[in-house]
Amino acid sequence: MKSEKKLKITVNHNIEEGVMKKITVDADIAGRNEMGKIDFAALRAGGLIKQRQKDKFTVRLNCPGGRMSVEKLKAVAEAADEFGGDFVHFSTRQSLEITSVDYHNFKPLIEQLKEKGQEVASCGPRVRVPTACGGCEYNPNGITDTQAMAEEVTKLFFGERTSHKFKTAFSACPHDCIRSVSADLGFQGAIFPKWDETLCTGCTICASACTEDAIVSDAITGKPIFDASQCVYCDDCVRACPTYSWKQEKEGHIVRVGGHGGRHPIIGSIVAKFLTDVEALDLIDATIKWYAKAAEGKGKIRIGNLLQERELMDDYMRALEKAIGKEKLVENPELPQRIITNPKGVAV
Repeated sequence: MKSEKKLKITVNHNIEEGVMKKITVDADIAGRNEMGKIDFAALRAGGLIKQRQKDKFTVRLNCPGGRMSVEKLKAVAEAADEFGGDFVHFSTRQSLEITSVDYHNFKPLIEQLKEKGQEVASCGPRVRVPTACGGCEYNPNGITDTQAMAEEVTKLFFGERTSHKFKTAFSACPHDCIRSVSADLGFQGAIFPKWDETLCTGCTICASACTEDAIVSDAITGKPIFDASQCVYCDDCVRACPTYSWKQEKEGHIVRVGGHGGRHPIIGSIVAKFLTDVEALDLIDATIKWYAKAAEGKGKIRIGNLLQERELMDDYMRALEKAIGKEKLVENPELPQRIITNPKGVAV
């Protein structure tokens, strides 16, 4: 039986933004591996994140769309009580994290969670677990089934290697609570309305329901005058109409590409409208493949930074056309918009 040795370990830790730092920790290790080192970067890629406390890690769980069954939640609470610290953490991307886990306990913790079907998430340059709002299942504003999409994207694409982190987000309506505008690929539920004059009584309710001034009432007949350029595809007019004269002509996902947060945030650009669920999945697949090819030789780079070049945006749109056809694509989309924190470079 190997004796337990106290080692001082120096490792290279590949920080998210690609900054290499030397980190030294004291750890009690039963024996040592071939190199006498712990590869913290590899652990982080598997959802095991080194804390500042000696020997302690945060274990990030796979929670597509921020949803977890009550049964799994109970199992996580039991595991956290046995192996973690005094609290768990809900990350900004809807993942539940068990904090202060000693790395000696990785195996029993992960095995205990797997018994209930709960997996560990991942970090680093790969496709992350999607975020999503509650969707149309129970939210009265919901247009698309965001939870089902988050599950499907996790099954099909989770963990695929990419040049940098790659995040997808699903919002069921224009309120965009999940902030799809700041995802590498963001999806927003949308409808385009159509008015049937034969069913309309001129009650003006639709004009009152529309907060975007896309519908105003005729001063004499009370019937709606629709300005499509003001419409944000929210479905309020359809849901408010008591005579069903407003109907959904088109329904699906508005797609934005290239958004991300961080020190140099970018707002994604709209590249497609009213995609079906199947078309949305095909677009994700085409985007990941295009991203892998376009990022070759450029180091760690987000897709939104690549798409700052018009040539690359045009090439990306050609890839989407091959995947889903041209009909629902935006013609000559704008480049993802950079948010400049200090536009004049003036010291404060």
